[in-house]
Amino acid sequence: MDNQTDLIVEASEYTESQNRSNIWRLTLAQALSGANAVVVYATGAIVGNMLAPSAMLATLPISIFVVGMALCVFPVGEIAFRYGRRAAFLVGSAAGVITGLLAMAALFTQWFWLFCLSTFFGGAYAAVVLSFRFAATDGLPANKRPQALSLVMAGGIVAGIIGPQLVTQTMHLWPQKMFAATFLAQAIVALLAGIVLFGVHSPAPKRQTERGGRALADIVLQPRFISAVICGAASYMIMNFLMTAAPLAMHMHGHSQESSNLGIQWHVIAMYAPSFFTGKLIARFGAAKISALGIFLTGLSAVIGLMGEEVVHFWSLLILLGLGWNFGFLGASALVLECHEAKEKNRVQSLNDFIIFGLMAIGSFSSGGILSFYGWHTVLLVSFVPLVLATITLGSARKRS
Repeated sequence: MDNQTDLIVEASEYTESQNRSNIWRLTLAQALSGANAVVVYATGAIVGNMLAPSAMLATLPISIFVVGMALCVFPVGEIAFRYGRRAAFLVGSAAGVITGLLAMAALFTQWFWLFCLSTFFGGAYAAVVLSFRFAATDGLPANKRPQALSLVMAGGIVAGIIGPQLVTQTMHLWPQKMFAATFLAQAIVALLAGIVLFGVHSPAPKRQTERGGRALADIVLQPRFISAVICGAASYMIMNFLMTAAPLAMHMHGHSQESSNLGIQWHVIAMYAPSFFTGKLIARFGAAKISALGIFLTGLSAVIGLMGEEVVHFWSLLILLGLGWNFGFLGASALVLECHEAKEKNRVQSLNDFIIFGLMAIGSFSSGGILSFYGWHTVLLVSFVPLVLATITLGSARKRS
Protein backbone atom coordinates (compact mmCIF):
# COMPACT_ATOMS: atom_id res chain seq x y z
CA MET A 1 0.00 0.00 0.00
CA ASP A 2 1.17 3.57 -0.64
CA ASN A 3 1.06 6.53 1.73
CA GLN A 4 -1.64 8.51 0.00
CA THR A 5 -5.02 9.65 1.18
CA ASP A 6 -8.27 7.94 0.37
CA LEU A 7 -11.84 9.01 -0.20
CA ILE A 8 -14.19 6.83 1.81
CA VAL A 9 -17.91 7.45 1.57
CA GLU A 10 -19.99 5.42 3.97
CA ALA A 11 -23.73 5.05 3.76
CA SER A 12 -24.03 6.61 7.23
CA GLU A 13 -22.66 9.92 5.88
CA TYR A 14 -25.80 10.38 3.77
CA THR A 15 -29.30 10.89 5.10
CA GLU A 16 -32.26 9.64 3.10
CA SER A 17 -33.12 13.18 2.02
CA GLN A 18 -29.51 13.79 0.92
CA ASN A 19 -29.54 10.60 -1.15
CA ARG A 20 -32.80 11.63 -2.78
CA SER A 21 -31.55 15.18 -3.42
CA ASN A 22 -28.30 13.90 -4.93
CA ILE A 23 -30.07 11.57 -7.34
CA TRP A 24 -32.47 14.25 -8.61
CA ARG A 25 -29.75 16.88 -8.88
CA LEU A 26 -27.56 14.48 -10.85
CA THR A 27 -30.49 13.55 -13.09
CA LEU A 28 -31.19 17.23 -13.84
CA ALA A 29 -27.49 17.87 -14.37
CA GLN A 30 -27.35 14.89 -16.75
CA ALA A 31 -30.14 16.49 -18.79
CA LEU A 32 -28.37 19.87 -18.96
CA SER A 33 -24.78 18.68 -19.28
CA GLY A 34 -25.58 15.87 -21.69
CA ALA A 35 -26.66 18.47 -24.23
CA ASN A 36 -22.97 19.40 -24.54
CA ALA A 37 -22.14 16.24 -26.49
CA VAL A 38 -25.26 16.56 -28.65
CA VAL A 39 -24.27 20.11 -29.67
CA VAL A 40 -20.73 19.03 -30.54
CA TYR A 41 -21.87 16.03 -32.59
CA ALA A 42 -24.55 18.08 -34.37
CA THR A 43 -22.26 20.98 -35.31
CA GLY A 44 -18.67 19.73 -35.07
CA ALA A 45 -18.25 18.44 -38.63
CA ILE A 46 -20.12 21.41 -40.13
CA VAL A 47 -18.06 24.00 -38.25
CA GLY A 48 -14.93 21.96 -38.97
CA ASN A 49 -15.71 22.10 -42.67
CA MET A 50 -16.25 25.87 -42.41
CA LEU A 51 -12.94 26.55 -40.64
CA ALA A 52 -10.56 23.71 -41.58
CA PRO A 53 -7.69 24.46 -43.96
CA SER A 54 -8.47 21.17 -45.71
CA ALA A 55 -11.70 19.23 -46.14
CA MET A 56 -9.88 16.15 -44.85
CA LEU A 57 -9.75 17.80 -41.40
CA ALA A 58 -13.47 18.54 -41.20
CA THR A 59 -14.23 15.74 -38.72
CA LEU A 60 -11.08 16.25 -36.64
CA PRO A 61 -12.92 18.34 -33.97
CA ILE A 62 -15.25 15.42 -33.21
CA SER A 63 -12.31 13.01 -32.99
CA ILE A 64 -10.56 15.39 -30.59
CA PHE A 65 -13.76 15.48 -28.53
CA VAL A 66 -13.58 11.70 -28.09
CA VAL A 67 -9.84 11.85 -27.29
CA GLY A 68 -10.58 14.50 -24.67
CA MET A 69 -13.03 12.12 -23.01
CA ALA A 70 -10.41 9.37 -22.82
CA LEU A 71 -7.49 11.51 -21.65
CA CYS A 72 -9.43 13.33 -18.94
CA VAL A 73 -10.92 10.31 -17.17
CA PHE A 74 -7.95 9.79 -14.83
CA PRO A 75 -7.48 13.49 -13.95
CA VAL A 76 -11.19 13.69 -13.13
CA GLY A 77 -10.87 10.60 -10.91
CA GLU A 78 -7.86 12.11 -9.14
CA ILE A 79 -9.73 15.34 -8.43
CA ALA A 80 -12.63 13.33 -7.00
CA PHE A 81 -10.17 11.28 -4.93
CA ARG A 82 -8.40 14.29 -3.41
CA TYR A 83 -11.19 16.84 -3.13
CA GLY A 84 -14.48 14.97 -3.47
CA ARG A 85 -17.04 14.32 -6.20
CA ARG A 86 -18.49 17.83 -6.13
CA ALA A 87 -15.13 19.42 -6.89
CA ALA A 88 -14.80 17.21 -9.98
CA PHE A 89 -18.31 18.16 -11.08
CA LEU A 90 -17.59 21.88 -10.78
CA VAL A 91 -14.32 21.55 -12.70
CA GLY A 92 -16.26 19.74 -15.40
CA SER A 93 -18.89 22.48 -15.53
CA ALA A 94 -16.10 25.05 -15.90
CA ALA A 95 -14.76 23.00 -18.82
CA GLY A 96 -18.24 23.09 -20.36
CA VAL A 97 -18.37 26.88 -20.10
CA ILE A 98 -14.89 27.14 -21.62
CA THR A 99 -16.01 24.86 -24.48
CA GLY A 100 -18.77 27.22 -25.51
CA LEU A 101 -16.73 30.41 -25.14
CA LEU A 102 -13.72 29.08 -27.07
CA ALA A 103 -15.93 27.71 -29.86
CA MET A 104 -17.71 31.05 -30.16
CA ALA A 105 -14.35 32.84 -30.27
CA ALA A 106 -13.11 30.40 -32.93
CA LEU A 107 -16.09 31.24 -35.14
CA PHE A 108 -15.50 34.98 -34.80
CA THR A 109 -11.77 34.65 -35.50
CA GLN A 110 -12.15 31.86 -38.10
CA TRP A 111 -9.44 29.91 -36.24
CA PHE A 112 -9.81 26.16 -36.80
CA TRP A 113 -7.33 25.03 -34.16
CA LEU A 114 -9.04 27.10 -31.47
CA PHE A 115 -12.25 25.27 -32.32
CA CYS A 116 -10.38 21.94 -31.96
CA LEU A 117 -9.18 23.08 -28.52
CA SER A 118 -12.77 23.88 -27.57
CA THR A 119 -13.93 20.36 -28.46
CA PHE A 120 -11.13 18.91 -26.32
CA PHE A 121 -12.59 20.77 -23.34
CA GLY A 122 -15.99 19.47 -24.45
CA GLY A 123 -14.64 15.93 -24.23
CA ALA A 124 -13.31 16.64 -20.73
CA TYR A 125 -16.77 17.86 -19.76
CA ALA A 126 -18.38 14.73 -21.22
CA ALA A 127 -16.01 12.53 -19.18
CA VAL A 128 -17.22 14.25 -16.00
CA VAL A 129 -20.86 13.90 -17.04
CA LEU A 130 -20.54 10.13 -17.42
CA SER A 131 -19.24 9.90 -13.84
CA PHE A 132 -22.68 11.10 -12.64
CA ARG A 133 -24.01 7.53 -12.95
CA PHE A 134 -21.48 6.23 -10.41
CA ALA A 135 -21.84 9.26 -8.12
CA ALA A 136 -25.56 8.57 -7.79
CA THR A 137 -24.77 5.24 -6.08
CA ASP A 138 -22.62 6.77 -3.32
CA GLY A 139 -24.08 6.18 0.11
CA LEU A 140 -26.72 3.74 -1.13
CA PRO A 141 -27.12 0.07 -0.13
CA ALA A 142 -26.18 -2.39 -2.87
CA ASN A 143 -29.78 -3.29 -3.73
CA LYS A 144 -30.67 0.35 -4.57
CA ARG A 145 -27.62 1.25 -6.64
CA PRO A 146 -28.81 -0.07 -10.03
CA GLN A 147 -32.03 1.99 -9.82
CA ALA A 148 -30.13 5.16 -8.93
CA LEU A 149 -27.62 4.57 -11.71
CA SER A 150 -30.31 4.08 -14.35
CA LEU A 151 -32.47 7.00 -13.15
CA VAL A 152 -29.59 9.43 -13.60
CA MET A 153 -28.94 8.09 -17.10
CA ALA A 154 -32.63 8.71 -17.89
CA GLY A 155 -31.78 12.41 -17.84
CA GLY A 156 -30.20 11.76 -21.22
CA ILE A 157 -33.71 11.76 -22.75
CA VAL A 158 -34.04 15.45 -21.95
CA ALA A 159 -30.46 16.06 -23.13
CA GLY A 160 -31.43 14.53 -26.46
CA ILE A 161 -34.19 17.15 -26.73
CA ILE A 162 -32.30 20.16 -25.34
CA GLY A 163 -29.23 19.67 -27.54
CA PRO A 164 -30.94 19.66 -30.96
CA GLN A 165 -33.31 22.47 -29.95
CA LEU A 166 -30.37 24.53 -28.72
CA VAL A 167 -28.85 24.26 -32.18
CA THR A 168 -32.08 24.82 -34.11
CA GLN A 169 -33.21 27.87 -32.14
CA THR A 170 -29.86 29.69 -32.00
CA MET A 171 -27.84 28.76 -35.09
CA HIS A 172 -29.00 31.80 -37.10
CA LEU A 173 -29.27 34.40 -34.32
CA TRP A 174 -26.02 35.94 -35.59
CA PRO A 175 -26.38 35.37 -39.36
CA GLN A 176 -22.81 36.42 -40.16
CA LYS A 177 -21.40 33.90 -37.66
CA MET A 178 -23.49 30.75 -37.90
CA PHE A 179 -23.50 28.67 -34.65
CA ALA A 180 -21.74 31.40 -32.61
CA ALA A 181 -24.90 32.02 -30.57
CA THR A 182 -25.35 28.25 -30.24
CA PHE A 183 -22.08 27.87 -28.38
CA LEU A 184 -22.81 30.87 -26.18
CA ALA A 185 -26.10 29.22 -25.24
CA GLN A 186 -24.25 25.95 -24.61
CA ALA A 187 -21.90 27.77 -22.20
CA ILE A 188 -24.89 29.18 -20.33
CA VAL A 189 -26.46 25.72 -20.04
CA ALA A 190 -23.15 24.37 -18.65
CA LEU A 191 -23.17 27.18 -16.08
CA LEU A 192 -26.72 26.28 -15.04
CA ALA A 193 -25.67 22.64 -14.65
CA GLY A 194 -22.80 23.77 -12.40
CA ILE A 195 -25.25 25.64 -10.17
CA VAL A 196 -27.37 22.48 -9.86
CA LEU A 197 -24.29 20.37 -9.07
CA PHE A 198 -23.09 22.79 -6.40
CA GLY A 199 -25.90 21.49 -4.20
CA VAL A 200 -24.81 17.84 -4.44
CA HIS A 201 -23.93 16.44 -1.02
CA SER A 202 -20.29 15.34 -1.14
CA PRO A 203 -18.50 14.67 2.17
CA ALA A 204 -14.92 15.89 2.34
CA PRO A 205 -12.37 13.10 1.73
CA LYS A 206 -11.18 11.47 4.92
CA ARG A 207 -7.44 11.59 5.36
CA GLN A 208 -5.75 8.33 6.25
CA THR A 209 -2.15 7.29 6.48
CA GLU A 210 -2.73 4.50 4.01
CA ARG A 211 -4.82 4.16 0.90
CA GLY A 212 -6.27 0.77 1.80
CA GLY A 213 -7.96 -1.68 -0.50
CA ARG A 214 -6.47 -4.20 -2.88
CA ALA A 215 -3.85 -3.60 -5.49
CA LEU A 216 -5.37 -2.41 -8.76
CA ALA A 217 -3.96 -5.44 -10.61
CA ASP A 218 -5.82 -7.80 -8.27
CA ILE A 219 -9.09 -6.00 -8.95
CA VAL A 220 -8.82 -5.76 -12.73
CA LEU A 221 -7.87 -9.42 -13.11
CA GLN A 222 -11.19 -10.54 -11.64
CA PRO A 223 -13.19 -12.36 -14.35
CA ARG A 224 -16.23 -10.26 -13.42
CA PHE A 225 -14.34 -6.99 -13.90
CA ILE A 226 -12.87 -8.14 -17.21
CA SER A 227 -16.32 -9.07 -18.50
CA ALA A 228 -17.77 -5.76 -17.24
CA VAL A 229 -15.12 -3.70 -19.05
CA ILE A 230 -15.37 -5.68 -22.28
CA CYS A 231 -19.20 -5.53 -22.30
CA GLY A 232 -19.22 -1.82 -21.51
CA ALA A 233 -16.58 -1.12 -24.15
CA ALA A 234 -18.30 -3.27 -26.78
CA SER A 235 -21.67 -1.61 -26.11
CA TYR A 236 -20.30 1.93 -26.29
CA MET A 237 -17.83 1.37 -29.13
CA ILE A 238 -20.33 -0.37 -31.44
CA MET A 239 -23.03 2.17 -30.66
CA ASN A 240 -20.68 5.01 -31.60
CA PHE A 241 -19.26 3.03 -34.53
CA LEU A 242 -22.64 2.40 -36.18
CA MET A 243 -24.28 5.68 -35.15
CA THR A 244 -21.45 7.65 -36.74
CA ALA A 245 -21.57 5.68 -39.99
CA ALA A 246 -25.35 5.29 -40.37
CA PRO A 247 -26.22 8.88 -41.45
CA LEU A 248 -23.50 8.86 -44.09
CA ALA A 249 -24.57 5.38 -45.23
CA MET A 250 -28.15 6.62 -45.59
CA HIS A 251 -26.92 9.51 -47.71
CA MET A 252 -24.86 7.10 -49.86
CA HIS A 253 -27.98 4.99 -50.45
CA GLY A 254 -30.03 7.99 -51.58
CA HIS A 255 -32.06 8.71 -48.45
CA SER A 256 -32.91 12.27 -47.39
CA GLN A 257 -31.27 14.25 -44.60
CA GLU A 258 -34.67 14.50 -42.90
CA SER A 259 -34.89 10.70 -42.76
CA SER A 260 -31.42 10.53 -41.27
CA ASN A 261 -32.21 13.18 -38.64
CA LEU A 262 -35.39 11.38 -37.59
CA GLY A 263 -33.52 8.10 -37.27
CA ILE A 264 -30.88 9.68 -35.02
CA GLN A 265 -33.57 11.35 -32.91
CA TRP A 266 -35.29 8.04 -32.18
CA HIS A 267 -31.91 6.41 -31.62
CA VAL A 268 -31.15 8.90 -28.82
CA ILE A 269 -34.61 8.37 -27.30
CA ALA A 270 -34.07 4.59 -27.39
CA MET A 271 -30.69 5.03 -25.71
CA TYR A 272 -32.11 6.66 -22.60
CA ALA A 273 -35.84 5.91 -22.35
CA PRO A 274 -35.40 2.37 -20.90
CA SER A 275 -33.36 3.86 -18.02
CA PHE A 276 -36.57 4.36 -16.05
CA PHE A 277 -36.82 0.59 -15.57
CA THR A 278 -33.35 -0.78 -16.44
CA GLY A 279 -32.30 -0.54 -12.79
CA LYS A 280 -35.26 -2.64 -11.68
CA LEU A 281 -34.44 -5.24 -14.32
CA ILE A 282 -30.84 -5.37 -13.10
CA ALA A 283 -31.99 -5.77 -9.49
CA ARG A 284 -34.33 -8.61 -10.46
CA PHE A 285 -32.32 -10.55 -13.04
CA GLY A 286 -28.73 -9.51 -12.34
CA ALA A 287 -26.35 -7.14 -14.10
CA ALA A 288 -24.71 -9.85 -16.21
CA LYS A 289 -28.00 -11.02 -17.76
CA ILE A 290 -29.11 -7.47 -18.60
CA SER A 291 -25.73 -6.71 -20.14
CA ALA A 292 -25.99 -9.90 -22.20
CA LEU A 293 -29.44 -8.77 -23.37
CA GLY A 294 -27.90 -5.49 -24.51
CA ILE A 295 -25.18 -7.30 -26.45
CA PHE A 296 -27.84 -9.48 -28.12
CA LEU A 297 -29.96 -6.45 -29.15
CA THR A 298 -26.89 -4.70 -30.54
CA GLY A 299 -26.06 -7.77 -32.63
CA LEU A 300 -29.69 -7.99 -33.76
CA SER A 301 -29.53 -4.37 -34.94
CA ALA A 302 -26.54 -5.22 -37.15
CA VAL A 303 -28.42 -8.25 -38.55
CA ILE A 304 -31.35 -6.02 -39.52
CA GLY A 305 -28.90 -3.65 -41.20
CA LEU A 306 -27.60 -6.53 -43.31
CA MET A 307 -31.13 -7.35 -44.47
CA GLY A 308 -31.52 -4.21 -46.59
CA GLU A 309 -30.76 -0.54 -47.19
CA GLU A 310 -34.25 0.95 -47.07
CA VAL A 311 -35.15 3.68 -44.56
CA VAL A 312 -37.02 1.17 -42.40
CA HIS A 313 -33.86 -0.95 -42.07
CA PHE A 314 -31.78 2.03 -40.94
CA TRP A 315 -34.44 3.25 -38.50
CA SER A 316 -34.92 -0.23 -37.01
CA LEU A 317 -31.16 -0.63 -36.69
CA LEU A 318 -30.76 2.73 -34.91
CA ILE A 319 -33.61 2.11 -32.47
CA LEU A 320 -32.39 -1.39 -31.54
CA LEU A 321 -28.85 -0.04 -31.31
CA GLY A 322 -30.01 2.52 -28.75
CA LEU A 323 -31.84 -0.10 -26.70
CA GLY A 324 -28.82 -2.41 -26.86
CA TRP A 325 -26.52 0.36 -25.65
CA ASN A 326 -28.76 1.09 -22.67
CA PHE A 327 -28.96 -2.49 -21.42
CA GLY A 328 -25.38 -3.37 -22.33
CA PHE A 329 -23.74 -0.25 -20.91
CA LEU A 330 -25.83 0.09 -17.73
CA GLY A 331 -25.58 -3.64 -17.06
CA ALA A 332 -21.80 -3.44 -17.42
CA SER A 333 -21.67 -0.35 -15.17
CA ALA A 334 -23.62 -2.22 -12.49
CA LEU A 335 -21.16 -5.12 -12.82
CA VAL A 336 -18.28 -2.72 -12.14
CA LEU A 337 -19.94 -1.69 -8.86
CA GLU A 338 -19.77 -5.33 -7.76
CA CYS A 339 -16.01 -5.49 -8.29
CA HIS A 340 -14.70 -2.92 -5.81
CA GLU A 341 -15.05 -1.63 -2.27
CA ALA A 342 -15.76 2.03 -1.41
CA LYS A 343 -12.09 2.82 -0.85
CA GLU A 344 -11.19 1.42 -4.28
CA LYS A 345 -13.94 3.02 -6.35
CA ASN A 346 -12.16 6.07 -7.84
CA ARG A 347 -9.27 4.06 -9.28
CA VAL A 348 -11.47 1.25 -10.58
CA GLN A 349 -14.21 3.44 -12.07
CA SER A 350 -11.65 5.74 -13.73
CA LEU A 351 -9.84 2.78 -15.30
CA ASN A 352 -13.12 1.33 -16.52
CA ASP A 353 -14.14 4.58 -18.23
CA PHE A 354 -10.66 5.17 -19.65
CA ILE A 355 -10.72 1.80 -21.42
CA ILE A 356 -14.26 2.39 -22.71
CA PHE A 357 -13.53 5.88 -24.05
CA GLY A 358 -10.21 4.79 -25.53
CA LEU A 359 -11.89 2.04 -27.53
CA MET A 360 -14.70 4.42 -28.41
CA ALA A 361 -12.09 6.73 -29.94
CA ILE A 362 -10.89 3.86 -32.12
CA GLY A 363 -14.45 3.29 -33.31
CA SER A 364 -14.87 7.00 -34.04
CA PHE A 365 -11.67 7.14 -36.09
CA SER A 366 -12.31 3.95 -38.04
CA SER A 367 -16.01 3.95 -38.96
CA GLY A 368 -15.82 6.61 -41.66
CA GLY A 369 -12.80 5.04 -43.32
CA ILE A 370 -14.24 1.53 -43.37
CA LEU A 371 -17.51 2.86 -44.79
CA SER A 372 -15.76 4.87 -47.50
CA PHE A 373 -13.39 2.11 -48.60
CA TYR A 374 -15.38 -1.09 -48.00
CA GLY A 375 -19.05 -0.17 -47.72
CA TRP A 376 -21.89 -0.31 -45.20
CA HIS A 377 -22.12 -4.11 -45.06
CA THR A 378 -18.46 -4.35 -44.03
CA VAL A 379 -19.10 -1.86 -41.22
CA LEU A 380 -21.91 -4.08 -39.97
CA LEU A 381 -19.86 -7.27 -40.21
CA VAL A 382 -16.90 -5.74 -38.35
CA SER A 383 -19.22 -4.81 -35.47
CA PHE A 384 -19.79 -8.49 -34.64
CA VAL A 385 -16.16 -9.02 -33.55
CA PRO A 386 -16.34 -7.14 -30.21
CA LEU A 387 -19.87 -8.44 -29.62
CA VAL A 388 -18.72 -12.06 -29.89
CA LEU A 389 -15.79 -11.30 -27.57
CA ALA A 390 -18.15 -9.73 -25.01
CA THR A 391 -20.46 -12.76 -25.15
CA ILE A 392 -17.55 -15.16 -24.57
CA THR A 393 -16.19 -13.20 -21.58
CA LEU A 394 -19.62 -12.94 -19.98
CA GLY A 395 -20.12 -16.68 -20.27
CA SER A 396 -16.65 -17.38 -18.93
CA ALA A 397 -17.10 -15.07 -15.94
CA ARG A 398 -20.44 -16.67 -15.10
CA LYS A 399 -18.92 -20.16 -15.10
CA ARG A 400 -16.03 -19.09 -12.86
CA SER A 401 -18.28 -17.32 -10.38
